[in-house]
Amino acid sequence: MQETIREIAARVREMRSLCEFSPEEMARHLALSGEEYLRYENAEEDIPASVLYNIAQKLGMDMSTLITGESPRVNIFAVTRKGRGVRVERRKDYGYQNIAAQFAHKKGEFFIVSVDPKTAGEPHLNAHPGQEFNYVLEGKMKVYIHKNEIVLESGDAIYFDSTHPHAMEALDGQPVKFLAVIL
Repeated sequence: MQETIREIAARVREMRSLCEFSPEEMARHLALSGEEYLRYENAEEDIPASVLYNIAQKLGMDMSTLITGESPRVNIFAVTRKGRGVRVERRKDYGYQNIAAQFAHKKGEFFIVSVDPKTAGEPHLNAHPGQEFNYVLEGKMKVYIHKNEIVLESGDAIYFDSTHPHAMEALDGQPVKFLAVIL
């Protein structure tokens, strides 16, 4: 996984440079400190999917290109068969599967997200520009957002302003799987 982190960070650095954005400009756009942004770009820390999505937006490219190094090629429709989405191992607590990676010029990013139960500690909160929609496919989870804790079960959904720090936690000692749409 560390090699994947380095490859993605190198693509981000190269594309930022080609687009003639300074690291400081990118950090401001992402509402990060310059130091935090450089830790991502230098592969010292894994880039959260939400931050990677916003980097891709700033660079005018598909997030899939930053993840895989290949540009999406289809623009009429794209089919992703069960279990065949592009796996994105972004954070140890979350497993992402991009289910629309092949479609060029998407207006959002679509993931099946798996979260294993956590044994201890507070969830790591994340915030990013835009909005997010989560629909629980399997299991039960707690969503932390804007000083609220909301329990969702299979079939439940939440739509929220993702500029507010948020996190998801699997409940009842079982993994949870949900559809996440980042806009």
